Amino acid sequence: MIYFFLKYVHVIGAAVLLGTGAGIAFFMLLAHRTGNAATIAAVARIVVLADFLFTASAVVIQPVTGVALAWHVGYSLWDSWIFLSIILYIVTGLFWLPVVWIQMEMRSLAENASATGSALPDRYHRLFRTWFAFGFPAFAAVLGIFWLMIARPVFEWGG
Repeated sequence: MIYFFLKYVHVIGAAVLLGTGAGIAFFMLLAHRTGNAATIAAVARIVVLADFLFTASAVVIQPVTGVALAWHVGYSLWDSWIFLSIILYIVTGLFWLPVVWIQMEMRSLAENASATGSALPDRYHRLFRTWFAFGFPAFAAVLGIFWLMIARPVFEWGG
């Protein structure tokens, strides 16, 4: 019963990470394409909230349930597919943490532009390009983790 519970929560957490990440990217991109500071500010407020409520929760749940599952089943964290998934998880985090800050900055810049009736500043556009670029390796790493968790390939270490 504990195995089923851990696996269920782990799979739900993975779905939340993938789904929230994809949804946030989609809505931020569409808001950005409007060029309307008020729209961008409103969407960015929701995106930042979603990241803190859903993504951050899943970010904590995943390693806890993953380690508990490995321990319960008897896997070693050094098994190649688990070890590589941990590396990819760290890579994802290294891109996600700056993205959260960037989203908050873009939100503030868009709110200011909307309140003053001015155009979005160059800094907003630079931040957006960085935010957009950081999404690709983070999303690819998450897809890699999904593949590793499903396929559980065995890689030989060393020569």
